Amino acid sequence: MSVPTVSVLTLSVVIPVKDDAAELDACLRALRRQSEPPDEIIVVDNGSQDGSARVAAEHGATVIRCDEPGIPAASSAGYDAARGEIIARLDADGVPDPTWVATIRAAFRDGPDIDAITGGARFLDGPPRLRSPLAWMYLAAYHLAAASALGHPSLFGSNFAMRADAWRSVRGSVHRHDQRVHDDFDLAYHLGREHRIRYRSGLGMRIAVRPFRSARLFAVRFGRGFYTVARHMPEDFPPMRWTRRIATRWGSARTGGRYAG
Repeated sequence: MSVPTVSVLTLSVVIPVKDDAAELDACLRALRRQSEPPDEIIVVDNGSQDGSARVAAEHGATVIRCDEPGIPAASSAGYDAARGEIIARLDADGVPDPTWVATIRAAFRDGPDIDAITGGARFLDGPPRLRSPLAWMYLAAYHLAAASALGHPSLFGSNFAMRADAWRSVRGSVHRHDQRVHDDFDLAYHLGREHRIRYRSGLGMRIAVRPFRSARLFAVRFGRGFYTVARHMPEDFPPMRWTRRIATRWGSARTGGRYAG
């Protein structure tokens, strides 16, 4: 009796980078230690002046150069180039757990109605006793603020994945040419209109404690979040967005159909 085979979803990893050669080296080493290797790794060099592109090439990654400044442009260029059915995203300073890729594949295989997933992170540097509470406060503040604006979970740019066809459906509407937007927050705005985003536990990721290295960097990150909300006004004014989503869910529940978010 033959055993039915289970198809394995192809997966591309996208990493935007600018002048983070040492961090990128650690990131790519972690990706090489995955229990299930990704099908391709795309490093988008956003005008680095250091050896980031060289490090990526030495690890066998596909290197794409994006001369347009800003993470939104660099990330979008990587998503466009990805060939996998699933596009996973992390930052150059991210160090994924060995089961990161396998957990992403399993989430989409077991959840055919899910279009994007996002996870948390813990800090890999900084004062040891403060790493966990600082990471919890930072991510809790981000997710709560973003969800209140979106009406559904947001995406955390250091640790998320989406179906490639979901990206293709919104690639023409995201604000990829505005370097002031919070790119993952902006993407969540567009994906959440028609696609389902879910938080997934078990997506182990360690990141650098950059948000707390200076008050200026911390303010810049939150400033981009507020700017992104304003960028989507007035059509996505939070109360109006929540009202639309509630109406969509209520209608879907009555008809037995699928709703986004």
